[in-house]
Amino acid sequence: MSGEYILQIKDISKSFPGVHALKNVSIDVRAGTVHALMGENGAGKSTLMKCLFGIYDPDSGEISLNGKNVRFTDSRQALNAGISMIHQELYPIRLRPVMENLWLGRFPMRSIGPLKFIDHKKMYEDSLALFKDLNMDINPHTWVRDLSASKIQSLEIAKAVSNRAKVIIMDEPTSSLTENEVHQLFAIIRRLRGEGVAVIYISHKIEEILAISDEVSIMRDGRHIGTYAAKELNTDQIIKYMVGRDLSHRFPPKDNVPGEMVMEVKNFSSALPRSFKNIGFTLRRGEILGIGGLVGAQRTELVESIFGLRPVESGQIIINGKEVQVKNSRQAITRKLALVTEERRATGIIPMRSIKDNMLLANIRRYVRFFGLISEKKGEADTTEKIKALNIKTPSSKTLIRDLSGGNQQKVLFARWLLTEPDILILDEPTRGIDVGAKYEIYSIIINLAKEGKSIIMISSEMPELLGISDRIMVMCEGRVTGFLEGKTATQEDIMRLAAQFEKQSAERVSA
Repeated sequence: MSGEYILQIKDISKSFPGVHALKNVSIDVRAGTVHALMGENGAGKSTLMKCLFGIYDPDSGEISLNGKNVRFTDSRQALNAGISMIHQELYPIRLRPVMENLWLGRFPMRSIGPLKFIDHKKMYEDSLALFKDLNMDINPHTWVRDLSASKIQSLEIAKAVSNRAKVIIMDEPTSSLTENEVHQLFAIIRRLRGEGVAVIYISHKIEEILAISDEVSIMRDGRHIGTYAAKELNTDQIIKYMVGRDLSHRFPPKDNVPGEMVMEVKNFSSALPRSFKNIGFTLRRGEILGIGGLVGAQRTELVESIFGLRPVESGQIIINGKEVQVKNSRQAITRKLALVTEERRATGIIPMRSIKDNMLLANIRRYVRFFGLISEKKGEADTTEKIKALNIKTPSSKTLIRDLSGGNQQKVLFARWLLTEPDILILDEPTRGIDVGAKYEIYSIIINLAKEGKSIIMISSEMPELLGISDRIMVMCEGRVTGFLEGKTATQEDIMRLAAQFEKQSAERVSA
């Protein structure tokens, strides 16, 4: 194991109203190592790192950096001391260029007489050099709003590395990255480790943890369960430490029985260039239809168009034998459709509002009474019922949704759409950024909804998930449907073969 302890966290505790988030947590991190931090959502991982980075002020405990006690009151102090952090929630300034986001708060300056100006030429050159060094293909002049989620994640990684910190915290850094970008990140991490940098790596992806980490600290319910050498751990051990119980069965038993056809999509084509074309599929009552494919398959674009959020050039949506028009979300809700979007934080939750406000949002007209007033009694009753039914862990319905774990936030979004009483529920990456314990609960909710006769369309980039709960799997590549598989007999190899079909044909055409 490399190096001496560069960072020592001792007996850190932190409480919020109604929640004891951290309880005497102690963790030591060595220089030149990758120290993974794992635990279920709500275990306290991000809270601990925010205490370290100066965002939260711990109630008690000590933090030692390079043998000296430190206590940061803001993130600028932490950065100046040599600690950098990639946050789980990405909040770039979308209406400014990449390079300004990259060097925010530390712009290169030039002087003309007594006046000082931002040196945009040097900022551009420094940005180009950094991206080249990190093997990232990002134009410094591009506005952040025009970047994909994976490019924004890469930008945050570049920003953290550019600080030349000795401790870098990475909170779910691969949540939006493609497979190639994950490989690039791991190469960066290995280089940083070789330079003596300590990387604290938070992730729910056990395969990543075992591949990149030297040590693994596991937290549960705000407590430090233990620190272990990564090479001595396996998947089953990590899951058992995280959830405090054996979770050998990753998926609940499937006992839903698909019935008659309830929806048919025929010759569906996007009005946008280089998007999906001539899509066709059917959906049965009580069926879970998985949609698989690689990045760029246009799966999200397809389901958002079905829900009326994107323009279509041609095609039909037939529900219960009748062709319907869905040109906006209001029409979609009227047609008994619901959509849980891919980006929970960007297009799902309203962070500064309560659980109740977030839950009632899609069906607010149901609670309007005389003179446009909202029935608080009815809204509270429905919110309380869904909190209980979906086992949402919260002190009350008035708790701000931002204070919930990712898994519980996702349950609130499920509840929001269930209150619209849909027949067809579309789920876009419903377990992204959620730990294994919370995933099991989400899977149970999905299967139970199918048992009740709801029809489910589920996009997932995790092949074990597709195989674990789908009745059928529709695979897409480059905006085309490349095949259908039966969930019971499909394999990961089958999905990958279909997911790469058009890419393979494109490569063959180029080589020819």
